[in-house]
Amino acid sequence: MDHFNLKDGVLHAEDVPLPLIADGAQTPAYVYSTATIERHVRVFREALAGLDTPWICFAVKANPNKGVLATLAAQGLGADVVSGGELLRALAAGIPAEKIVFSGVGKTADEMALALRKGIGQFNLESVEEAETLSTVAAAIGMTAPVAFRINPNIDAGTHSKISTGRADDKFGVAYDHALAAYARAAELVGLRVQGVAVHIGSQLTSLAPSRAAFERVGALIADLRAAGHTITTADLGGGLGVPYNPAVPVPPSPADYGAMVQEVTQGWNVRLIFEPGRVIVGNAGVLIARVIRVKEGVNYPFVVLDAGMNDLMRPSLYDAWHEIRAVRPTGERFVANIVGPICETGDTFARAREMDEVKEGDLVAFMTAGAYGATMANTYNSRGLIPEIMVSGHDWALVRDRQPIEALIAADRLPPWLDRGAE
Repeated sequence: MDHFNLKDGVLHAEDVPLPLIADGAQTPAYVYSTATIERHVRVFREALAGLDTPWICFAVKANPNKGVLATLAAQGLGADVVSGGELLRALAAGIPAEKIVFSGVGKTADEMALALRKGIGQFNLESVEEAETLSTVAAAIGMTAPVAFRINPNIDAGTHSKISTGRADDKFGVAYDHALAAYARAAELVGLRVQGVAVHIGSQLTSLAPSRAAFERVGALIADLRAAGHTITTADLGGGLGVPYNPAVPVPPSPADYGAMVQEVTQGWNVRLIFEPGRVIVGNAGVLIARVIRVKEGVNYPFVVLDAGMNDLMRPSLYDAWHEIRAVRPTGERFVANIVGPICETGDTFARAREMDEVKEGDLVAFMTAGAYGATMANTYNSRGLIPEIMVSGHDWALVRDRQPIEALIAADRLPPWLDRGAE
């Protein structure tokens, strides 16, 4: 469920008509619904109600906007971060350091030192080599790092190849068969306190079966680690629960179904469970609004050319991802069209032969379910500045990131000395 609905024939974000935002902030722009974010947090938390003090750490990579993170901080969520930059964003938004988990395969020594000094709750290590680096960093500054190893269970999540992370040849984690040796090595290293196990097999999961299989392997590993003398108090089960994008495909499992499965599988583990939801919290809470530049005649179907491009929303180009595209003021008329952006790439295509609301030059459209992996993956290709982000709460709306002027992009460039001298 989301809070983007037609009222008097106009698509609204909560109680704010999208044309009002488009006129004030211009297009393209991302719009987030506070009520939807808060509802999704509540639904996810209720799904885990039978667990003992679970730790819900929002996956910052899904949407790192400070306004979004502050909304989640107010709901009591922690954060899962994968860079020093995400760590600083989470802290700036008011998320306590002790509720932050640092994941990611490429943590640098500087990022490790930053996280240690800030006092984060857990490092999810992805290799023995990383453990050795963290040991060196922790010893050098006289601190102890709370750690878990991320285990690669060699389970195919059944999602898109580029967002599947738990197969043997994926770059993430320690191979399951090497886990006991990794923990043995960590126990020898100064500056580390082994406390948990972590797993994450992919994003946009549409079946619970792969997660169940992965969690069952984690449970067996916890028993083996304890038998080997390790103290295990946390188990990070990752995130990845899918959201509905395309109404023509089966709806992903609900948080309630996921929570019931987790409770069944983890009985008797005697650990604090950690979760890293991202998309399931913010995906349906955001839309991308764009304006039709023109409708161009095509050989088979017309081309609807928008002012939003693949640099603003990469998912269709990167993953062949499907987003519903709705007219902000639908007339009831429908047509079949190709929906494209202004970028000088054939890949700048959002949909081909899509049946949609009929639109014309100047009309507004909304890309639905764009709150996750939208603005966070945007770039400035074709010298297009990053677009604004807006948050809505009831009748109120506010810019939470300004549109980046092209002058700022140009000003960031520097001439080399030999050219700068020639310009004088």
